[in-house]
Amino acid sequence: MNNLLDVLTREGVLINVSVRYWRGCKKLRPEDIGLKADAVSDRLISLGHKRILPREATAELALIEGRAHALIDTHTFPFLNGLGHFLPNARLADITEKLRTLESEFWLAKEGFIAHYDRHRRSAMEEWQTVATKLVSDAAQLVATIANAFPLALEKHFGFDTTLFQIAVPEQLTADLITLAEQQQIVAARQQAAHAAWAKIRGEVENFVADCVASLREQTATLCEEMLASISDGKTDGVHQKTLNRLTRFIDQFQQMNFANDAEMEAQLNKVRGELLTRTAAEYRDSAHAQRKLRSGLSALAGKARELAQADARELVQQFGELGRRRFHLAA
Repeated sequence: MNNLLDVLTREGVLINVSVRYWRGCKKLRPEDIGLKADAVSDRLISLGHKRILPREATAELALIEGRAHALIDTHTFPFLNGLGHFLPNARLADITEKLRTLESEFWLAKEGFIAHYDRHRRSAMEEWQTVATKLVSDAAQLVATIANAFPLALEKHFGFDTTLFQIAVPEQLTADLITLAEQQQIVAARQQAAHAAWAKIRGEVENFVADCVASLREQTATLCEEMLASISDGKTDGVHQKTLNRLTRFIDQFQQMNFANDAEMEAQLNKVRGELLTRTAAEYRDSAHAQRKLRSGLSALAGKARELAQADARELVQQFGELGRRRFHLAA
């Protein structure tokens, strides 16, 4: 298992996406609404962030941010409690291209927001003039606070950043740029920190790979159960082509996300593709026997996927590490 991290590093990258924009909010203080700070109980009153622009003003930017995060959540695995998201190599080109498209849309939306910024601000202030008198006794003070919360320079509030990086553990640290008097103590502390980080990451990698395998198996079971519910609810007149297409797309995506080489689950999916996805939805609707076979096949796949998701994956993780090392040695 010593080389498992090296294999994992070659199978994919970590990716982080950060989307920033001015959200049109202001955190109010007690004095902003005419109250003394010492007269407000934190246990009873929470002023919090208040929206100073209507939600629709930033709706397009929020939509793009949501799509970017959904793209990452759907096509990656969270690594080390959110330190990064592991993106298998097979999905790298497609996901980065989609992120570039979203980034282009983001900057267009940002330009549109800035072009209408003065109008948004004037409209919002008119609303606050009306609302403030109903909220607080000193409406003028609250209105002035809101007015001052609108930034004059907006550029620094916007950003769409995609960062790709490799997983690595700290190497041995040297005493460069450390004075002789400090050297022994500081190097020892740094080496201890590096060793602790190395041990933590190495220890977590095996669990990470096992969790990724279990996650894909759970997704398989969930999809089958959702398809069975869709077929049975009667709203789509039995089997709908969109339902079958979902399974086809999932199998394709599974193969791209299956960096750990879960051969057993992939074989189950390929079997289903060959046995259940060769008919159209119309052909299923015309045959009660075919529908029963479809339901039986989906139910069996869901059950098998649940069973595999709960199984001990240590042997599979070990095979992943061994197979990866052999493959890369041959490539070298």
